[in-house]
Amino acid sequence: MTDNSTTRSTRGELVLSLRSVSKHFGAVSALTDIELDVHAGEVVALVGDNGAGKSTLVKVLAGVHQPSTGTITFGGKEVTLSNPAAALDLGIATVFQDLALCENLDVVANIYLGRELNPLRLDEVAMEVKAWTLLNELSARIPSVRDVVASLSGGQRQTVAIARSLLLDPKLIMLDEPTAALGVAQTAEVLNLIERVRDRGHAVIMISHNMEDVRAVADRIVVLRLGRNNGVFYPDSSNQELVAAITGATENAVSRRAGRRQAEQSA
Repeated sequence: MTDNSTTRSTRGELVLSLRSVSKHFGAVSALTDIELDVHAGEVVALVGDNGAGKSTLVKVLAGVHQPSTGTITFGGKEVTLSNPAAALDLGIATVFQDLALCENLDVVANIYLGRELNPLRLDEVAMEVKAWTLLNELSARIPSVRDVVASLSGGQRQTVAIARSLLLDPKLIMLDEPTAALGVAQTAEVLNLIERVRDRGHAVIMISHNMEDVRAVADRIVVLRLGRNNGVFYPDSSNQELVAAITGATENAVSRRAGRRQAEQSA
């Protein structure tokens, strides 16, 4: 495990801090004594095998589940995330893997879904202008904000979901598998978007199984294994270190390949 404390001087303020957070479902411990810090203007990748506790942790932070024990500090204050609305009001936005978009509605309607301006008499012009402004700030490749979501590509849909999460200017954005099932070009588009979100000063937590995507945008990589912390790494960490932390096995295909390469180079 590597942790270079000198890198903290380049980060923004501490936005989120978890201390000894656990979540139990009856006799099953989904999370045990989780420690996590996230700073403004930082992308933290949350990685681990299936069942490692990643989704449970995101749901705790999104207010879907309440922790069994431990403390959550947000913006310097200890908080209770009693429901998703409470988390959103504090400034925690979540884009789940299913995106929760209405395919029969246009981009503007999806961005403002549930937060319409003057709902009794919709201010369509103001919403369209704000939607365009937000998408332009993200350099998003959306042909028209009046196109229905059903006509957009996977990457464009992810863009709309992320733009919707930015509408209330949250301090922390959580992205659950943002590049899953996307092609190469669409994945690059979404990764560029994540970088632009970070550059706006937002803290980002990104769940991903794709190590290349993680290396491309993450400032730190937090590994969970069987519901526990199992290391903090950086993009320059080797695949061998990451796979060992994720799987708990130091002997695997990645380590064997690295050993063969090392032997060939020294021969």
